[in-house]
Formats: sequence, C-alpha cells, structure tokens
Amino acid sequence: MTTHQVHHRTTTVRGHEVYYREAGPADAPVLLLLHGFPSSSHMFRDLIPLLADRYRLIAPDHIGFGRSAAPAAADFPYTFAELAAVTGEFTEQLGLKEYALYLQDYGSPIGLRLALAHPDRVTAIVTQNGNAYEDGLGTEAWAPVLALIADRTPETEAPVRAISSPEGIRWQYLHGVPADRRELVSPDAYEHDTALMARPGQPEIQLDLISDYGSNLALYPAFQEYFRTSRVPLLAVWGAHDEIFVPAGALAFRRDLPDAEVHLLPTGHFALETHAHQIADLVRGFLDRRLTG
Repeated sequence: MTTHQVHHRTTTVRGHEVYYREAGPADAPVLLLLHGFPSSSHMFRDLIPLLADRYRLIAPDHIGFGRSAAPAAADFPYTFAELAAVTGEFTEQLGLKEYALYLQDYGSPIGLRLALAHPDRVTAIVTQNGNAYEDGLGTEAWAPVLALIADRTPETEAPVRAISSPEGIRWQYLHGVPADRRELVSPDAYEHDTALMARPGQPEIQLDLISDYGSNLALYPAFQEYFRTSRVPLLAVWGAHDEIFVPAGALAFRRDLPDAEVHLLPTGHFALETHAHQIADLVRGFLDRRLTG
C-alpha cells in the first residue's frame, strides 16, 4: 500500500466517535484539514492524494457532520468552543505535536481556537475561504445570520434554516463558479452534504451552531493579535467570487501578517471543487518554503 492511498479511520473523543481521513508518510510534516459547513472531510477528497507524497494529511469530520457522531442538540453543546475542544483532544490522541492548519469556513474559527490555545503547535496556516476579519463577511449572505445571532426567534430561524436546504446547499457550491467551469463541480459533493443534512436532528444542530457564530466574531481581535504576535506563515487561497466570505477577508490578513501570501482564484466558496490542482500546487510551494526551507 502506497502513502498516496487514503485511509478511513475512527477514534473516540469524549465518548463520541470521530471519523477522519488520513494519508501520507507517518513521519512527514502534518497538515490538519478542517472542513466547513455544510460539508465534511469529503471536501478534501481531491486535495489529499495530491499532497500525500510529501505530507501527512489528517482530515476529521466535526461532531455533527459527515461520518462523525451527531448526538442530538439536547445531548451535546453545539458551540464552536466545544468543537474546538474536541478537535484539540483529537490531535492529542493522534500524538500530533505540531501541525500546519488548512482552514475552510467553519474550520477557520475551530482551527484558530486551537492556535490560541497552543500557538507553539501551529507551524503554518492555509486558509481557503476561512475568515478572521469583519471585512470578509458578505453583506447579503450574513444578514440573516447576524439577525439570528442578535435575537434567536422562530422568525429569525426561518431564513437560516433555508441555508441547509437542498437548494441552499447547492447554491453554496455553485455560486460564483463561472459558467464554463460549473461542469467541474461534481453533483456528488452537494448531494452528499444534502443527504447528511437531512438526517433527523440536523436542523437543531445547525441552528445551535449558527446562532453561536457570534462567539467567533467576538474572537476576531484575539485571532488578529495571534497573527501579529506569532508571525505564523499564512497562505490564503480564496474563491474570489465567494459571496459568503468575500475577497476582502483574504486581503485583510496582510494587515497583521505583511508576508501573507494571498491568491484569489476565479471561483466560489468551495474552491477545491474547481481548482484542486492549482490549490495543491500553491500549498505545496508554500509549505515547502516555510516548513522545509
């Protein structure tokens, strides 16, 4: 079996099964891939084999997502602090002493909470539409979410529920993708997410998490201070047509990390669907320069 092959594994954290994908040499530098909403480690299916010759890639599904456990909202505190705590314990169970982070969407505040807790463990950051600045919040896309954060009621929940609908999920994959590249977006991707989001209990799980997103906004100043003090190497590879996390969020990293490498790609929120090879090349070059000299 070659190191390029992807292994599908599980472990138990705090009594909950965590599923993860792993590939690459066991002694290679680690790249921890943290997915966003409404996806799972499935979003990294094309990227992982492209980097597995040189890096050890580990991609867990967050609790409530993908193939990891999804306890009912009444039985598990679906907050970003809790997901970050589970992820932190996951890395310790796997014996990861240090790792580079690949962050997308929800993966960004989860991963950056790990960095705040243990800055010495984070060797570099790759952010693919993973936001840490108010500049990056698309006005129209975020209006219903900010309304929910401000006051959770049945009226403010209704438009946010639509984000997890089949139409809402498909939009997240296809918005911003040029017409001549839409055929590159596999329907399997958004249909996979749609099926998992249709499981019993998911509406409550996702509403709890989205309503907690304000806790991430409150941490933006701390994330930015971490950038300034750590000078962590950072690569932003961003779908430039993303209406959820807009390109200003990618450019903003340079305010606190002047050496940040920023690449805006002509696609949408799920840039790996159309630009996996280009992103792999950028990540490989960045990590080779920053981690191996």
